[in-house]
Amino acid sequence: MRILYFYQFFSTPKGSWGTRVYEFAKEWVEKGHEVTVVTSVFVKSDLKAEKLIETQYFDDIKVKVINITMDNRQSILKRIWTFMAYAFLSCWYALTLKADVVVASSGPITVGLPGLVARYLRGRKLVFEVRDLWPEGAIELGVIKNPIIKSLSLWFEKTCYRASEHVICLSPGMKTHIETKHIGVKATSVTNAANVELFSTSQPFPKDEKALQPKKYAIYTGNIGEVNNSYWLYNAAVKLKKLGRNDIKIVLVGEGQQRIELQELAKQNGIDNFIHKGLMPKEDLIPYIQHAMVSMVPLKGTPVLDTSSPNKLFESIAAGIPVIQNTQGWIKDFLEEHKIGYTLNPNDPLQLAEKLIWVDENPEEMKSMGEVAAEVAKKNFDKTYLADKMLNCLESVANGKK
Repeated sequence: MRILYFYQFFSTPKGSWGTRVYEFAKEWVEKGHEVTVVTSVFVKSDLKAEKLIETQYFDDIKVKVINITMDNRQSILKRIWTFMAYAFLSCWYALTLKADVVVASSGPITVGLPGLVARYLRGRKLVFEVRDLWPEGAIELGVIKNPIIKSLSLWFEKTCYRASEHVICLSPGMKTHIETKHIGVKATSVTNAANVELFSTSQPFPKDEKALQPKKYAIYTGNIGEVNNSYWLYNAAVKLKKLGRNDIKIVLVGEGQQRIELQELAKQNGIDNFIHKGLMPKEDLIPYIQHAMVSMVPLKGTPVLDTSSPNKLFESIAAGIPVIQNTQGWIKDFLEEHKIGYTLNPNDPLQLAEKLIWVDENPEEMKSMGEVAAEVAKKNFDKTYLADKMLNCLESVANGKK
């Protein structure tokens, strides 16, 4: 089967970004399928390009790299331009590359454009993959305010769903939302995955690490910005210091719009238990996750984010590390069902500080919870299992079944 995958943020484990498409495509290639990914250059990935368009190979995955740089720190207008430029240039591949099935992976929703071109101009079978709810998320968070743009965005979203033979959702919450809002759309939940073998293989604590001690820090990995509720983490560090628990550190590994202002704020106020490690290749990140006392998965308290499927959740539990998060959707239910983490108020940093103190004072309970988390990850979030689940959907579509 020939699979054409439009995804703007492709990365391998050498990068500092999610590797879902790489991991899945690698599994499919090993099973004898031909996979071509059309992507751009994301600053958190490991992709580099010199020409406007290059063909690169990663473990026999053919990757068409459109040399347009995407960075979360760019202005909104610049980011919109990168989305649109990628979408229009990708249409060439939608027209010219042979495929038995085409996957368009959103967000941004603009990736639906080459998918629609492949569907309506070349008669390809389209599968729409929903990573987050665009444009609902942008509307709810106030990024899209113009009523005309709102209407156009919602129309385009509906068009993408209606044109698709099948919709792949990255969380059960997204699946429920889409099937309720768009009656007749066939959807399957295939969550983000973790390389369980990689994250569960014990690694020593970094020898050159001087600022941290094993099991005396809580870790956050990912974008540092408003949507990720990064001030909640900073304010919790402030509360810890006021409570006399400067021994417990809050560590951020990543980059984003609020990284510099939070670093400067911490420096100005002497909050030295709030530590930023910068971007880090996934291979180097693993021991930091494995030796944390807990992993934090914060998001801004808004309903659309209750459907989120953050990579850090799956990688943390694969490493046997319990999770603290603050959404009110499927993740909350999942953690409660399996007893592998806690859900807190996204607007209460004191509650987070007090929970971190409790975690520090109850290491045996956290160890037991971590062991359960590792088993849950093996059963539910292993990359091979989820790659096969999505492949079954693609094969059904290719064979004329929705």
